Amino acid sequence: MICTEMHVNSSAQSAGHLEPPDPLSLTGPRPRLEELARLFRIFAEFLRGFRQLHFVGPCVTVFGSARFDEQNSWYRLGRSVGAELGRAGFTVMTGGGPGIMEAANRGAKDVGAPSIGCNIILPFEQKPNPYCDVVLTFRYFFVRKVMLVKYSYGFVVLPGGFGTLDELFEAITLIQTKVIAGFPVVLVGRSYWDELTDFIESRLISQGTISPEDRALFHVTDDPAEAAKYIEGIARQRFGLKYGQKLRRRWWLFE
Repeated sequence: MICTEMHVNSSAQSAGHLEPPDPLSLTGPRPRLEELARLFRIFAEFLRGFRQLHFVGPCVTVFGSARFDEQNSWYRLGRSVGAELGRAGFTVMTGGGPGIMEAANRGAKDVGAPSIGCNIILPFEQKPNPYCDVVLTFRYFFVRKVMLVKYSYGFVVLPGGFGTLDELFEAITLIQTKVIAGFPVVLVGRSYWDELTDFIESRLISQGTISPEDRALFHVTDDPAEAAKYIEGIARQRFGLKYGQKLRRRWWLFE
């Protein structure tokens, strides 16, 4: 199991609070050196993410709310999802925070599966959960999103708010537009997602804003085992996933 941990150290974090990064990012052009420094920061985040996640194995990313505690039924469902994905041979990747993200990472740890967290610096709600073998903390949302998508053979979406919906529809859009391959997307928690799927069918499809076949881009279930089996089947059949293949580390790259 991977036991590497990486965090961003900042004076804001050490002081016990976090400041939103780049508050001037919407103010238009900045001094050229300032813009160049921002580019280097973005490049450094991508490089660090690629290096740290290069050897994590076949991942499935689990999205969900940060606001559910362990007494909540959705938290318990998320923990079961993490465990079933781990049993299926996947590394479980989440946004690394509390709530359902914690639950999925915890479920993976319950069965001895690798557990990854891609954390984000926010002024509230977001702090790394203790169930991750690898934690990467990002300054930029878009870099974090790339990491959550790049290394995954599938996506499981549990109940959540704006952030979860953003991640769900970005993943589906990338698949719909063939920017990424047709990876499986599973919505878990049928009662939570019923009205959303009804809206997709009664409005988006009926008004022609998406095609009828786009409804097949996601699967809905209440069963964590079914979700894991669905993703595993597509990963094996469509993408030829084989377990046990390991990338070799290159010492001259300090891996």
